[in-house]
Amino acid sequence: MVVKLTLSYDGTNYCGWQVQNNGLSVQQVLTECLEKLTGKPLKVVGSGRTDAGVHAEGQVASFETDNCSIPPENFCKALNTLLPNDIKIIKSERADDNFNARYSAKGKTYEYRLYKSDVVLPLKERFAHRVNKNISVDKLNKALCLFVGEKDFKAFCASGSGAKTTVRTVYSATAKQLDNGEIVLTFSGNGFLYNMVRIMCGTALAYAEDKITLLDIEKMFDLGERSFGGRTLPAKALCLKKVEY
Repeated sequence: MVVKLTLSYDGTNYCGWQVQNNGLSVQQVLTECLEKLTGKPLKVVGSGRTDAGVHAEGQVASFETDNCSIPPENFCKALNTLLPNDIKIIKSERADDNFNARYSAKGKTYEYRLYKSDVVLPLKERFAHRVNKNISVDKLNKALCLFVGEKDFKAFCASGSGAKTTVRTVYSATAKQLDNGEIVLTFSGNGFLYNMVRIMCGTALAYAEDKITLLDIEKMFDLGERSFGGRTLPAKALCLKKVEY
């Protein structure tokens, strides 16, 4: 039996989704709780890695289990009694036998949040990146338009990704200002490289701040050169909103 989990987590205290030797990961915590429930070793697969400090509202994981007395829909309640408050299961359900949270995924949507303030605002700082000047949403959208389509995002990938190809398709990339003044950058695509969204955000922000030009962004694609773009923005403001199957 394959069980599909939809989970949400605050990534502040974790080294990312994937199990690593240098810290506690979301995958490790979830796996340990599942093994306590089932009494068996399990392999938990996630839709993809989220970096250290990145959050998730709609991460998806899956695992196989046999002869388990817990109905699939009850894993949600059972796991939430064991999981810490910064990791919770939103929904659990039985999936098709060939379902795999990673390989069955068709697309993902991420959000990155900005807030404008001359000083750090503690109630925003945990989940948003502060800018100290007014940012033009129109200028952000002009830059974000250049990211849409099937392109080689070599210049938007941090070293150490291990990806077989740097070609990805971005379905949409938009910026919107909320009523509370925050700006949300939303990206949907078939997949994203290591730090890709954070580099795109930093590059769009650099253009909005008149630090680079649209031609510089085009050079990033044409030449594959990271140096023409903006900096990699912090992980804390990035959230995996949903995974499409």
